[in-house]
Amino acid sequence: MIFSVDTQRLLALHYIYPLPLQKLQQLLSPVDILSYFEEAPPNEIAKALQISSQKALEISQIFRQIVTFPFEGAYERANISPIPFHHPVYPAQLFEISSPPTVLYVKGQYSLLTKEKQVAIIGSRKATAYTKTAMDLIVPPLVEHEYTVVSGLARGADTIAHETTIKVGGSTIAVLGHGFNYLYPKENQSLAEHMAEHQLLVTEYPPYMKPEKWHFPMRNRIISGLSKALVVTEAALRSGTLITTEYALDQGKDVFVVPGPINAEQSKGTNKLLLEGAIPVCNGHEIVETLTLFSNKN
Repeated sequence: MIFSVDTQRLLALHYIYPLPLQKLQQLLSPVDILSYFEEAPPNEIAKALQISSQKALEISQIFRQIVTFPFEGAYERANISPIPFHHPVYPAQLFEISSPPTVLYVKGQYSLLTKEKQVAIIGSRKATAYTKTAMDLIVPPLVEHEYTVVSGLARGADTIAHETTIKVGGSTIAVLGHGFNYLYPKENQSLAEHMAEHQLLVTEYPPYMKPEKWHFPMRNRIISGLSKALVVTEAALRSGTLITTEYALDQGKDVFVVPGPINAEQSKGTNKLLLEGAIPVCNGHEIVETLTLFSNKN
């Protein structure tokens, strides 16, 4: 259910306490506590958010100080567009995932969020030349059929996915694990700057939030949530890539996997996925055909 909510108040609260949508809804229903948040007793906030009274008091005090700060104007000056859950551009498919983000902060062509045809491509941060070969076979047909490529701007496969898409004239979205005041990894600075103007960067974190280890598994649910399907190029047995794959499977998405050499460390995770029922793929045309067949059945 989508509740009516004051954007200014929502952005102020999210800046202090970037809560997921389920927690926000506890503040909005059955009583709209957000509408009088700075006057609400801390124990009422604590009960709604299931946090300690001390934490609720801290949030309330800071909220009182910044509730009138012009967040939208400040974000605009920083070329950041906040897209709350009730905004018309907020991707409807994110309501289907576990713990939808309350606000997305974006830089670049935010109309890409409204595109229906999106495919996530991920893989190892230690990607080999095999991933580059795979991308050259997978990405061009997807771009030709107007699919947007979604990935995470990490080193390795993510970087190759974004760069290959840009090289062949396609559209690509990067989902980040931190706020826009930071960039991780540093070596992707020029790629990020290019995407912030010509493509799209997305994060659920307010600008001041640093990269943290636990942010990256969390952002993976958004990568898979935005996409109709997930493509995995290379992955070791113990790989963060497999976390994204689990999200995709939980969300009922098709998972395509590039088969790899049986003696390659970076193919042990992907080959295991194939044994567990993932769809083997050798080029982008196979992905397009499968997704088209699936959509026609629906």
